[in-house]
Amino acid sequence: SSDKMHFVGNVMIDTLMANRQKAQKSDILERLGLSAKEYAVITLHRPSNVDDLDKFAEIITAFEEIQKETKLVFPIHPRTRNNIKGSELEGKVEAMVNLLLVEPMGYLDFLCLMSNAALALTDSGGIQEETTILGVPCITLRESTERPVTITEGTNRLVHITAEDILKNYREIMNNKDSYSASVPKFWDGKAAQRIARIIAGVKSLDNLADINLN
Repeated sequence: SSDKMHFVGNVMIDTLMANRQKAQKSDILERLGLSAKEYAVITLHRPSNVDDLDKFAEIITAFEEIQKETKLVFPIHPRTRNNIKGSELEGKVEAMVNLLLVEPMGYLDFLCLMSNAALALTDSGGIQEETTILGVPCITLRESTERPVTITEGTNRLVHITAEDILKNYREIMNNKDSYSASVPKFWDGKAAQRIARIIAGVKSLDNLADINLN
């Protein structure tokens, strides 16, 4: 019933908005020698991608082509690194002169890195949501998503795990980046936790939250 279910938004977006300004003070771009909007950021860790060498090879082939035009910054997950090491993909990865492999980084550094990227290529769920808020185009390297609103309203698009489809979507985004726009889903405004607290406390308006002792 309507009194048992409440639409409150997304608490992960609360975290992003609470830390966005702080993240912009990170010097991660300077440390990595990057310029804002001149690179794409990659995250890749799902077993369905990195444990399946045929799929992984398609993704790496796409990266080979993309890095000829756009610098790629890849904070690499240990699972992904281990699967590359000793495989037929290792030589391909090492040969990419415009691919920067870096160690996994903290939240604020990564938020800064992602905020300033021209594009994200990912199989992460959270990044699909965060890029929508940040206005960063996102290519999700998966056949399905648990975050469909990031596609219908946000900056996200799903691709088939083939080099051809990844490159097609990459070029569509990069050729139209000046006109790229997306809306933000309802209640992705940094106030989800306040709504939850208000509902629990039985208060009708966010304006009355100041009267509640939440400790």
